[in-house]
Amino acid sequence: MIVFINAIPFIKKLFPSYTLQLGGLIGNTSFLGIPISLALLPTYIINFTIGFDLGTTFFAWIFGPFLLKEKEKQYSFLNFKRLSLTISNSPATKGIIGVLIIYLLNLENVLVNVLWIPAKFVIYLAIIVVGTRLGVITSKKNKLFDLRGGISNSIFLKLFLFPTIVYGICNFLNLSQVATTALVLQAGTPSAISTILMAEAYKNNQDTAAKTLFATTIISILTIPIIALLLNY
Repeated sequence: MIVFINAIPFIKKLFPSYTLQLGGLIGNTSFLGIPISLALLPTYIINFTIGFDLGTTFFAWIFGPFLLKEKEKQYSFLNFKRLSLTISNSPATKGIIGVLIIYLLNLENVLVNVLWIPAKFVIYLAIIVVGTRLGVITSKKNKLFDLRGGISNSIFLKLFLFPTIVYGICNFLNLSQVATTALVLQAGTPSAISTILMAEAYKNNQDTAAKTLFATTIISILTIPIIALLLNY
């Protein structure tokens, strides 16, 4: 989708920044998508839900920094040399290598409780960052619902178009109804917290990321139940 958006000029105009593109494609699959799946679907389908979440998280933290760094320089997405360096330096790549080492040494049971402490700390810090940025926006009430500059397009992509595309892919792959429901619900989750964290880290359209997250989260209160009803599950 990222390549498709940037390859077609008139679509690129609808999503002029990578912040908008990530906000329209990367969803809150962990904090919202997984609990929704557990609430609505059989427990055995959780592998689909978690698989979607892992793929999304891996993509976001590899390509997000690659796309958002040095916003004034519009690097080509297909700059393979720079892309390779970014992948090797990515937090996601380092995390996966660390996990593989832990599993190879059979240390997962020892470290699971120890690592949960810093993990909770990081989660709390992330929520503080998101809350701070949303607070900055809400203090400017006249700008809170200013969805110009492509934000409305990002909202439409995240909550309507992307779930429809995933639904079409699921049908093409002839997945079961319950598996399709799990994946479409994940695709229809609101914009992810990580989009704000990356926008803040690279000082790239922070307000845009926050407004997209805020609006998609509010609207998803209606769209997610509608998706579940439309899929008859």
